Amino acid sequence: MPAEVSSPTRRDFLRMSAFTGGGLVLAYLGAGDSALAQISKPAASATNAADFVPHALIRIGSDGTVTLVSKQPEIGQGIKTSLPMVIAEELEVNWKDVRVIQGDLNPAYGSQGAGGSTSTPTNYNEFRRLGATARTMLLSAAAQTWDVPASECHAAESAIHHAASNRKLTYAALAAKAATLPVPDVKDVKLKDPAQFKLLGTRVGGVDNPSIVSGKPLFGIDVKLPGMLYAVYEKCPVFGGKVVSANLDHIKTLPGVKDAFVIEGTDNLRGLMPGVAIIAETTWAAFSARKQLDIKWDEGKGATESWAGFAEQAKKLSTQSGTTTLRKDGDVAAAMGKAAKTVEAAYTYAFISHASMEPQNCTAAYNAKDSSLEIWAPTQLPESGQNLVAEVLAMPKDKIKLHIIRSGGGFGRRLSSDFIVEAAAIAKRVNAPVKLTWSREDDMRHDHFRAGGFHFLRGAVDDKGKLSAWHNHFVSFGNKVTRDGKPQLQAGSGASLSGDEFPGRWLDNCLLEQTLMECNIPMGPWRAPGSNVFAWVFHSFIDELAHAAGRDPLQFRLDILGDKEIVPGTGERGQPYHVGRMKRVLQEAATRADWGKKKFPRGQGQGIAFHFSHRGYIAEVAEVTVSKQGELKVDRVVVVTDIGSQIVNLSGAEHQVQGSVLDGISTLMYPELDIQRGRVVQGNFNEYSLLRIKDGYTKVEAHFLKTDFPVTGLGEPAFPPVAPAICNAIFAATGKRVRQLPLTHTDLSWS
Repeated sequence: MPAEVSSPTRRDFLRMSAFTGGGLVLAYLGAGDSALAQISKPAASATNAADFVPHALIRIGSDGTVTLVSKQPEIGQGIKTSLPMVIAEELEVNWKDVRVIQGDLNPAYGSQGAGGSTSTPTNYNEFRRLGATARTMLLSAAAQTWDVPASECHAAESAIHHAASNRKLTYAALAAKAATLPVPDVKDVKLKDPAQFKLLGTRVGGVDNPSIVSGKPLFGIDVKLPGMLYAVYEKCPVFGGKVVSANLDHIKTLPGVKDAFVIEGTDNLRGLMPGVAIIAETTWAAFSARKQLDIKWDEGKGATESWAGFAEQAKKLSTQSGTTTLRKDGDVAAAMGKAAKTVEAAYTYAFISHASMEPQNCTAAYNAKDSSLEIWAPTQLPESGQNLVAEVLAMPKDKIKLHIIRSGGGFGRRLSSDFIVEAAAIAKRVNAPVKLTWSREDDMRHDHFRAGGFHFLRGAVDDKGKLSAWHNHFVSFGNKVTRDGKPQLQAGSGASLSGDEFPGRWLDNCLLEQTLMECNIPMGPWRAPGSNVFAWVFHSFIDELAHAAGRDPLQFRLDILGDKEIVPGTGERGQPYHVGRMKRVLQEAATRADWGKKKFPRGQGQGIAFHFSHRGYIAEVAEVTVSKQGELKVDRVVVVTDIGSQIVNLSGAEHQVQGSVLDGISTLMYPELDIQRGRVVQGNFNEYSLLRIKDGYTKVEAHFLKTDFPVTGLGEPAFPPVAPAICNAIFAATGKRVRQLPLTHTDLSWS
């Protein structure tokens, strides 16, 4: 299957806008996410075209600078570097001539979200065409200037060359001429042969790296405006609780405090939560005053909830039939009865926090004269933030301007917009710009958490040692929502199991059931939602079944995958499952790790796992050492990925794989949240442990298979197989099976 490159019509493509100042600007308008559309309205006049470029992704200035706008939010995944590289490659510009700037929220840019590893697959083909079209127009400008056929010219190093006469014109010299030319028909725009790529596939440092290492203000928490005030926002420790009363008069007398007031909020756990805002001259003054807040809360029904209670409830539910049947094939009970071996196991994982290094924050300024709002936010979904503010504050969207600021980590947390609407609601009450800053405790106790879950599994292998039956009763969490005037239970993000999840579609006898427990705990996407725990559960249990059958875990998995090249079904995002791609990465990972060829002493071992998520096919082999005292050392993780026909930025791709492995190790080993009386117990990193620098000794080997499939992202796919590969290696080393996360619940000591 070749890489897909769609062919929009000329009218669907783009239209040049003329500017004073002699620059060429090509604008990108999203018709959904799939087409490049027209711009017929010129930019506002400016003495210099580089001063004002609305809706534009490319500017070639008369000074030789090539300005590329990065429209997606940068949250550490490197998209601010890699997507402009795609344009630069087709444009044939020297990367040293490129200046990348962050685009604000603008409907002219189309989709501007950053989540689900979608930024690259959404934009890759269209960005190539955008760069190629600009190059084609520059070629035409040079050919007309020299009065030669365009076919005799070629682009290279930010210039057009005519080899026959040994002439050259830089893009800077051609910008004004190119701006007068019509946009070529799509059939006249030729994309480069990927074999001729000079920039893509190389290692390019992040465009913000110099500013990051030198401490320049880049992040949301760095935003500073003239006359700015500072805010904190105290919410009920129990989710869904409301303010009854607060000592506001006293708070207003404290040093540096300018105001304090109650915000009633909404009934939506993902909207504007009720609370008390304190406005002060400095963040320190606001945080200090907060310590003297005395609030009486109506805690609501959430105050009865606890993790221990949920665990007990889940255990009782496991003996009953699931309330929802997700898949039912064959006769599982009969297959179990005929099986050579059966295995039962319960796998459990707790709620966890995103714990990004930069706590949530947002700056907002309300202009009472024209009832407009300006927002500076480190967000993954800027349009969602704008929509939520418009809904809650009853404002027209066109009165809300949102600047996208670099995020100090996202991992799905900044797909939610609660911190944005809080800042906006506070700013509307204050006659000055206001920066809202969450404390670490706010961030941890008012997160939109990765849902906890309980998987009660039964599996069987036949007399040939093959998997013959699979039953999973998944018990997890949902929030009560109202739709069409009727209350219903909605599964939390990561708490919804697909009937097509591996190995469901591959078996003749499979039963997948789900039961949701109602809770008041807000849940949201967490890096590789669902997959981040499902891979651990399924590939750990598959490993149990392989060992019960006395089979090699690698061959056992290959047998389950079978001989079909593609397995149909709805799959992830409606996609079929390409078995051939998964088998190739699995076999390649085994080969590179010398699977089955090493003899490990007791206390050392290898484990293998794979997973398909976010369009990526990933397999991993982990090698571990476990001391007799139970101390774990992950020695090596071999990762093989198939994410399509092109690695955009090799340096960025390697970093994403390495980061996924370290994040996977950290999440396996340490973090969990306890819920007591409706409250999250842990509040800071002294109570909520993560992997430390001293623990980051794992050797990570990243290998990329280049295939003829569409290019996709890499921020999430390499994360899911980490935990099961390590846990399976732990079993190989010690005979101890890990069935509860985090790893601190399992005694790994051996003798």
